[in-house]
Amino acid sequence: MNAAAIDLPPSMVGVTLGGGFYAGRILISGILYALIVAPKTEGERKAGAWSKSYDSVPGALSWNDGAANTAAMAESGSALAKWAKDLTIGGYSDWYIPSLDELEICYRSFKPTAEQNSLWNRAGINVSAVPPTYPYTAELPAQTGDELFRAGGSEAFADEIYWSSTQHASLSDSAWSQYFCYGYQSYWGKDTRLRARAVRRLAI
Repeated sequence: MNAAAIDLPPSMVGVTLGGGFYAGRILISGILYALIVAPKTEGERKAGAWSKSYDSVPGALSWNDGAANTAAMAESGSALAKWAKDLTIGGYSDWYIPSLDELEICYRSFKPTAEQNSLWNRAGINVSAVPPTYPYTAELPAQTGDELFRAGGSEAFADEIYWSSTQHASLSDSAWSQYFCYGYQSYWGKDTRLRARAVRRLAI
């Protein structure tokens, strides 16, 4: 299926597309993309460090370009990034670790639980999403209606914390993450062992 040849409204979230599942739309450097989440059995890593090094990775500071972040991470020696870049799923080999904005789209579309959302700080604001989104309320986003992605489903995100590829701008020893139980966004030391789910994107 060619994403450029079809309409991708929000109602189509969860359809199979490009080796995975359509998660939503994101604007990166003026280009509109369809964000695709990898199948869980092939594209999820249960636990691993962002990097064993606390050195700064200047090329991994983007809030929306996970592909660029991942390339910089891999060049710096990150095993997590190398894992994603080595994936071939559905005939596609351009998978990467999502940026924080891309990961937020995944949470908003595929929230696995019915827990209330975090209202801390600015969780839910995503100016890269199309359309842009605002802070979570306790009830929105709601638990996904897609049975595959609900807790217990074969594609469901775990009720745990997932790494993004976005390094903290002022703390070179830390990178950003998103809780998939209730949407809280925070940063952790790069040697913390967290889950990761690969994504790819298609220009539309």
